[in-house]
Amino acid sequence: MFREKIKVFDCTVRDGGLINDHDFSFEFVRAVYSALSAAGVDYMEIGYRNSKKLFSASEYGPWKFCEDDIINRVIEGIPSKTKISVMADIGRVDPADVKPKKESPVSMIRVASYVKDIDKAIRLVNEFHDKGYETTVNIMAITKALDNELNEALDQLERESKADVIYVVDSFGFLYQETTEFLIKKVKSILKTKEVGFHGHNNQQLAFANTIEAIIHNANYLDATVYGIGRAAGNCPLELLLGFLKNPKFDIRPVLDLISKEFIPLRDKIEWGYIIPYAIAGMFNTHPKEAIALRESDKKEDYREFYESFIDVEEE
Repeated sequence: MFREKIKVFDCTVRDGGLINDHDFSFEFVRAVYSALSAAGVDYMEIGYRNSKKLFSASEYGPWKFCEDDIINRVIEGIPSKTKISVMADIGRVDPADVKPKKESPVSMIRVASYVKDIDKAIRLVNEFHDKGYETTVNIMAITKALDNELNEALDQLERESKADVIYVVDSFGFLYQETTEFLIKKVKSILKTKEVGFHGHNNQQLAFANTIEAIIHNANYLDATVYGIGRAAGNCPLELLLGFLKNPKFDIRPVLDLISKEFIPLRDKIEWGYIIPYAIAGMFNTHPKEAIALRESDKKEDYREFYESFIDVEEE
């Protein structure tokens, strides 16, 4: 459980922002940062670095854009070794808007990419690397990738990208421990010069178990969120991961205080976590958008009908 190379990466505000259009209050985000800092968490992903040329600032909260000025306000006066990260989606960020690292409070930029867009991801991540940032490429929906396509993408990432870390992302919460083992071993067999990370979703109550499996097979960058917050079923709960690691540099108590003060009340306002439609979506390795739509309808508890809608598709 104790391995010095392990880095704990909190995605609370970024992944949680997918529930509420990134409209957390400034005070909430600062409370999260303060607690993570006190807990010794290595990184906090504070949101997306999307371009306001492509998205209306009036329709989203500030954490969809994560401009340096507001990040500076969040971290001001809080003694911390917790580094700030932002995520960049291909086609949604203007690299010209990203200042050199020496002029920014951001330490890491993570590029989210599907296998089919690896060429674009490499160009983008290399540009951020050359500006001085730590970088990752997060391979989304990896369970949908064909084996030969994934092998080619990993080989290209090893040869051409300057990314520090390559992430296996179980976007749909489909993986089990055996398949997690298979993917982590595959990635590590091809990537000789990069670290490997794991980002699990909790559709089938397996995000924590799969994260442990990734640790066993030497993934050193581990994503989690406070109280498992995140779109639909959410993510690996940070408090469980900290409790498992038994690393004296981490202190779970500030996270527990944060849950009591901020997340229990928040859970009454917005929905996330293990819910049957999200579990069904995970079983069928599919995006949770249909399950989310069901939860917003007057048939939100019609689980059997929802399940059979997938069976009907498979039988066609």
